[in-house]
Amino acid sequence: MFDAIKARMEKSIGALKSELTTIRTGRANAALLDHVRVSYYGSEVPLSQVGNISVPEPRMLVIAPWEKNIIADIEKAIMKSDLGLTPTSDGEVIRIVLPELTEERRKELVKQVRAVGEKARVSIRNIRRDANDDVKKQVKEEGLSEDEAKRLQEKIQKITDDFIAEVDQIIEHKEKDILTV
Repeated sequence: MFDAIKARMEKSIGALKSELTTIRTGRANAALLDHVRVSYYGSEVPLSQVGNISVPEPRMLVIAPWEKNIIADIEKAIMKSDLGLTPTSDGEVIRIVLPELTEERRKELVKQVRAVGEKARVSIRNIRRDANDDVKKQVKEEGLSEDEAKRLQEKIQKITDDFIAEVDQIIEHKEKDILTV
């Protein structure tokens, strides 16, 4: 029972980390482009499947497409994305220079990070609620003693507290990355 709860909560942490990689800090990160999808032979594919993404400098991303004829499509996809980045191309590779973050933009990003963190906390609390409902169901249907049910609920709460603390730590680290100039 507890392994299943922990596994579900781990998935919430994984989703949180994945979502946080798409929020930019002052440094370039190839994961920033993970959600950009490019039209490639009639289907939408992730950018990482049509070219190699590298970070040659702290504030620059370079995309080397495997086929030169797709450069325009990649540029269009990046412009359409909500990242606010402007790609430049030399016919061989696409360069994206990340502009310096303003103080106002940093504060907006911190708010965004906190919202993502709150979503993860809610997800973890929902898992706790489901587990507690299962315990209550066991009391009614299987005759589980009240003391045993209370002990199980306390253990579920301890697991929840540990995962919420981990979410807080991840969010705090990301905020620090964003606010570092």
